[in-house]
Amino acid sequence: MLSPDDARLLERLHGDLPLTERPFADVAAEFGWTEDDVIGRLSALLESGMLTRFGPLFQIERAGGLFVLAAMAVPEERYEAVTAQVNAHPEIAHNYRRAHALNMWFVLGTETPAQCAAAITRIEAETGLPVLAFPKEREFFVELKLPLHQATGAAHGA
Repeated sequence: MLSPDDARLLERLHGDLPLTERPFADVAAEFGWTEDDVIGRLSALLESGMLTRFGPLFQIERAGGLFVLAAMAVPEERYEAVTAQVNAHPEIAHNYRRAHALNMWFVLGTETPAQCAAAITRIEAETGLPVLAFPKEREFFVELKLPLHQATGAAHGA
C-alpha cells in the first residue's frame, strides 16, 4: 500500500519535476526531507513494483524514433504464454488486455522505424500470430493526473 508521504511525493513529481541541477534536493526541501530521502522513496517504489516507471516522456519521433500502437487477436488458451513472449521484448512499453476480437494491445517504442518493424516481425515469428500496427498519425496531449491521497488539513500542515 502507498504511504501518505509516498502519495504526496508522487503527486508533487507528476508533471512538475524542477528543471534544476538537483531537482530531488529541491523537492526534498519543500517536504523537509533530504535528497537521499526522495531518491530512496522513489527507488523503493520502483523496486516494490508500486511504481513501474519514473522518467520523462519524449516525443520520440523528433529524435528519429517511433511509437506504434499494436494489436493482436490471441486465442484465450494461449493468452498468458503470448503475453510473456510479447513482454520479453525490450521495445514493449506496455501491454494490456481488451474485451475485443483484438484482445491484446501494446505499445512499441524504438529508436528507429526499422527497429519497430523488426520487433513486429520477431513477435509474429515467435507467436505465429499477426500483429496489426497503428503508427501515430497525430499527437494528442492528455495530462491525466489522478489524486493519490485525500487532502486533509493535517496532510498539508494546516
